[in-house]
Amino acid sequence: MANNKSSEGAGPTQRQLQIGENVRRTLAEVLIRGDIHDADLARMSVTVGEVRMSSDLKIATAYVMPLGGKGQDELVGLLARNKHELRRAVAKKLGLKFAPDLRFRLDSTFDQMDETRRLFAQDEVQRDLED
Repeated sequence: MANNKSSEGAGPTQRQLQIGENVRRTLAEVLIRGDIHDADLARMSVTVGEVRMSSDLKIATAYVMPLGGKGQDELVGLLARNKHELRRAVAKKLGLKFAPDLRFRLDSTFDQMDETRRLFAQDEVQRDLED
């Protein structure tokens, strides 16, 4: 009987991780340097926490957060408005033949960390940890 591995539920490949990290670094650099010609976007400091690539490497989903957390709703719209220019900049800097389509989502990991800290600070949890 052959061992058929299903890609369903499998984690990202090494290639997906590598390209995702390269896209993340490049996006962060482009945004920090203000290479995009949008005054609204240029006035925001953006953290690019992670970029996840689709299995066919055609879609890059960037998880972003404005520095300080202010302007979250506005940020995703501004990035989406400038995604073609950002896509061109990524392709040029990385030397990619085909640049992935960029999609932007708010990075919720900071909120999750705050919630985890809050849970660990509860008296009941502290009591259980001491036992």
